Amino acid sequence: MRHTPTRSRTAAAVLVLMAAGATPLVHAQIYKCSGRGGIPVYQGTPCPPGQELRNFATDPAEVSVLPLPPWPATGGAATSAARTEPSTTRARNAARSERVRGGDPAQRRYLFAGMPAGEVLARAGPPDMKAGGGKSARWTYLPHPGDPQTLTTVTIEQGRVTDVERKVVR
Repeated sequence: MRHTPTRSRTAAAVLVLMAAGATPLVHAQIYKCSGRGGIPVYQGTPCPPGQELRNFATDPAEVSVLPLPPWPATGGAATSAARTEPSTTRARNAARSERVRGGDPAQRRYLFAGMPAGEVLARAGPPDMKAGGGKSARWTYLPHPGDPQTLTTVTIEQGRVTDVERKVVR
């Protein structure tokens, strides 16, 4: 029997297919169980009876993803271009930069107690006024066209929101 390149390729393809078919499929599953003193333990085997806190296969974790606002353009080219662009483009860019600076004012109504301070900044942007500092702070968001006639005050203690107060002002 002669050794030819076609037979070698065919034999190699057959070996690859056989190896792929022989590989067992692995399905990893994670279980959250109650350990000593009620401390959660994550493991790859089922929990003993009465100690299961969560089976991630039947009750998947909730994921919250917040998109970051786009970074504003910097440099001299942006300022010189502003002089030559039409007024409608300038108005649109001004609204966009306001949204970037102040976050999304419409998100202020979705702030709640227990939320991390970083998430407040990501959603609503930096506050218009700050009071306090250290472990407790009070952030105030003034009325805005995206959140008209509403004064939002957020109380933060140790990096978490403890109170959100929204007042209608006229």
